[in-house]
Amino acid sequence: MIYSGRLRVCLTALLVSVAVTGLAAQRTSLQQRLAAATSLRCSFTTVATGTWTGGVPEAASKPAKLTLNFKDVNVDEGTADAEATFGGSFVVVRHTTDYLHLMQSHSAGPLYTTTIFARESKDGRMIAVHTRHEYTDVSVAGFTSRPETYLGDCAVQ
Repeated sequence: MIYSGRLRVCLTALLVSVAVTGLAAQRTSLQQRLAAATSLRCSFTTVATGTWTGGVPEAASKPAKLTLNFKDVNVDEGTADAEATFGGSFVVVRHTTDYLHLMQSHSAGPLYTTTIFARESKDGRMIAVHTRHEYTDVSVAGFTSRPETYLGDCAVQ
């Protein structure tokens, strides 16, 4: 009976070890893809928009359709170019083990950040978040006028 219990513990430990090793190998592959990225095609399908009403912060989420593309990504030099409707912008890139951060500071003041995580979403894409730190007194449809956080994923090449 003691032998049966020890065998069960050993088999359980072996199965856990195999599962953890498999996850670590997958993450290492995704981390390597982030480190070697030269272009990104990102799609975001959910947005949360924040505002202040009477000085009290509030947020609302809804479906979204935002596409961002980054080209000439150079992780070693920390640079990239963003493709945009109104002209591209210079991007600062920062890579750490599980994260690839892209930061855009626009001349008018807003800060945009995009982070790709070394976690697969589907079809080889990686989960990502894009934020827009912007606030204007007047809201215009189709333009960012309040802080926004988008959730989606990116194809990493």
